[in-house]
Amino acid sequence: MSGATHTAADPRLYDRTAELAAVARLSARTAAGHGGVLFVTGNPGEGRTSLLSRAASDFPGTAYRVAAPHHRGPWSAARALFATLAPTPAAARRALRLARGEGGLARAVATLVTAAEPVLICVDDLHLWDAHSRAALAAAWQETDGRGPGRPGRVGWLVSAARHHRFPEMPGAETVRLGRLTTAGARALLADLCTVAAPAPPVAERLLDEAAGHPGVLAATVRRLTAAQLAGTQPLPQPAVDDTVLAEVYGGLLERLPAASRRLLATVAVAVLAGRTGADCARAETYGVRDGGGGVDGRAPSARASAEPLEGLVADGLLRRRKGGAVGFDDPFLGRAALASARPSWRGETRAPGPAKGATPSADLPADRPAAGAAALARGRGHRADRLGPSAAVRALSPVARGRAQLVRGLAALAGGPVMDAHEELLQAAELLRGRAPVEASDARFLAMEAAWAGGDVEGCLAALDGGEDVRGTERDFAEGLSAALTVRLDDARTALTRVVTGDGATDDPRLLLRAGSAALVLGDTATAARVHARALVKARAEHRTALLPRALEQLAYAELRAGRYSRAARTAREGLRTAEATGQHNVAAHQHAVLALVASVEGDGTAVTEHAGRALATAGPHGLVQAATLAEWALARAELGRGLAAQAAARLVPLVRPGPRGGHFALRMLVVPCFVEAAVATGRDAEAREAAEEYAAWAALGVDGPAPAQLARCRALLGEGEAPAYWFGEAVRRHDSCGNDFERARTLLAYGTWLRRRRRPGDARGPLRDALVTFERAAAGGWAEHTRSELRATGGASGGATDPAAPRELTPQQQRIVRLVARGATNQEVADHLSLSPRTVDHHLRGVFARLGIRSRVELPGVVDGWDADGEARTVATERPECR
Repeated sequence: MSGATHTAADPRLYDRTAELAAVARLSARTAAGHGGVLFVTGNPGEGRTSLLSRAASDFPGTAYRVAAPHHRGPWSAARALFATLAPTPAAARRALRLARGEGGLARAVATLVTAAEPVLICVDDLHLWDAHSRAALAAAWQETDGRGPGRPGRVGWLVSAARHHRFPEMPGAETVRLGRLTTAGARALLADLCTVAAPAPPVAERLLDEAAGHPGVLAATVRRLTAAQLAGTQPLPQPAVDDTVLAEVYGGLLERLPAASRRLLATVAVAVLAGRTGADCARAETYGVRDGGGGVDGRAPSARASAEPLEGLVADGLLRRRKGGAVGFDDPFLGRAALASARPSWRGETRAPGPAKGATPSADLPADRPAAGAAALARGRGHRADRLGPSAAVRALSPVARGRAQLVRGLAALAGGPVMDAHEELLQAAELLRGRAPVEASDARFLAMEAAWAGGDVEGCLAALDGGEDVRGTERDFAEGLSAALTVRLDDARTALTRVVTGDGATDDPRLLLRAGSAALVLGDTATAARVHARALVKARAEHRTALLPRALEQLAYAELRAGRYSRAARTAREGLRTAEATGQHNVAAHQHAVLALVASVEGDGTAVTEHAGRALATAGPHGLVQAATLAEWALARAELGRGLAAQAAARLVPLVRPGPRGGHFALRMLVVPCFVEAAVATGRDAEAREAAEEYAAWAALGVDGPAPAQLARCRALLGEGEAPAYWFGEAVRRHDSCGNDFERARTLLAYGTWLRRRRRPGDARGPLRDALVTFERAAAGGWAEHTRSELRATGGASGGATDPAAPRELTPQQQRIVRLVARGATNQEVADHLSLSPRTVDHHLRGVFARLGIRSRVELPGVVDGWDADGEARTVATERPECR
């Protein structure tokens, strides 16, 4: 995607000592018969081609230089390679046929490189080669690197590509990254370029200052100047490095980018260079844009595009995310070139006449620049004026361009900055785009709602959902349904959101599928939410929507968490964390850390809880992520409760269950209440627990959370007096059986068993405790399992059935017969045939046996039976010995 850089013929290299040393190492390895690969990467004009030319000229053996082909198509670059290596066109055609067959490109290269001395193949601009050829080359490097038996090592590969290109994995390969020249190096290059006469000292300083150490920009600038301008007798263009120069150096890169990426770079450049102050330009607070029409080519609105190419540009290195979520250009010349590529009709700018004949009008020189800018120009330093960021440039932009710039900045904050800042930016963008770019206006409103939701601001959510006349179809249903839910008009909410959920099959847009999944969560249907979010994830992957993947994984992980499928939630959250960090979406990463902390609190991994919760809170605090902070604090409290630290857990949960701006997230507050009630009751804070439970009862009656009735019954059991808890615990277990979430059911059984033990009913307590223990062990909830074992030991029973003398008496005669048959190795079918039962009945009995005995699999049954028999023999001997009577 990078264009060729035009430099003087056979230029000397400056400030490239480390790069030349790497080339020398490759040459030495190749000459010694070991081969190898050296990757060279750099921005346009930084000297990749020059370095390859120097390597080819210095190599002691045969060296080939292969440039990227001008035409496209499968294997087009391979044809260029074979045309360079082959002695005749016929040999090149034979090599191409061999490369396409079983032999592969490595064998084809071996047939062409027949010289006895070592060979260096310099491949330029790998990013311009077609995918087939790049894949074949990667295989060829591995076959000719001399690192394995039978692999010839006399071929070395020196491969260059633009900085944004990702090289394939290659063990042992070196990578060198070209950069800007030092002042001394740039001065030496300038002297080398001006072969006729040295430039006047003021002109040289001006050129060195504007080129900023970029060799390609300096060379292109010098080429367009006359001798009189270099001598200082005629003025230099204002600026000397103008659009023409930048188009020569960066034009190839921009032309080969996808259209969506070009539009995005141009929009970022407009927002950064034409619409911000100098300080803000330095921060480059821009992100992306959804272009619903009226884009760079000025056509009417047609198809929905998205901001997702931005994350690809960040991942490729064309843009860089900075502290506070800001995204901008690491290479300011690329930003200026992208700005110049945007048509004036799209930018909406008014321009002043050029300051000098032949100078190209630039966005750096708006018509009504401020006095500071004029003074800078008068002092002959017009190339600095753009850093002053004239506010008039903002007023000169069209409303659509200003709206897109606001959308850009709002998206930046939403991904990696303060979310309520994002909310305000996105609402302003929606107002500017209303009626002019309806698709983008609609997106801006929904993104503003997401920002307010993450920040726990109900009023902000309602403000974003209100007044969206640009919203149509299922999006309008989603907005109306969510507004109704937030204002507790649940009948209206169910009607509208059900239409969104049931209509998910009519769309293939993963963004709309994510909204359908969110609607299912609001309705309390966690299973459907997980299914719809999984479908959105599959679509996002299939369409290579890199930017959307972290968001899809975030919502899927949360849906799995709400459904009680903790291992799935952890796996999804880990993948989401990797993709969020790779694309710079730090706020999404914080949410994934919070989900992982909650899963770790179930597993009883205190170290993981502390690590993930700490990382979530480190981002959630400064960015106002109330939702992520609530999840992280809840995880810490659950871990403390699992370790028996009820007082500490209760103190941590009190702020989360209180209403108001300093409380927990509005959508999570009620979910935390059962955990708080358990901790509060254990520490004597009954009044607070009772107040929270009453509010929870009113919320559970709304029917928006499936497990709520079961957990409400547990809360009432914990708060009950006399024998009332026995009824409520039984009711809780019954309701758990109909709504799923085995972990919460096990917590109820643990609480029930603990209550029975404290009522001096140890025999009755063992059954619930053993059932809870089996569930905790299956869920790998180590901390909770250990707590349950301690309660089980306190009843006088063992934590495993193999050493419990009372275990056989707790089983029915039928269960004992099944256990003995299975312990001898019988399958379920064999047991069923022997006892005239169905295999399903046998399986049902075995699951009951496992729960009663506190074991996890049939493998443990032989030890259980041996323990029974040994205990029986001991009792028989004891009764037969007179001294024991």
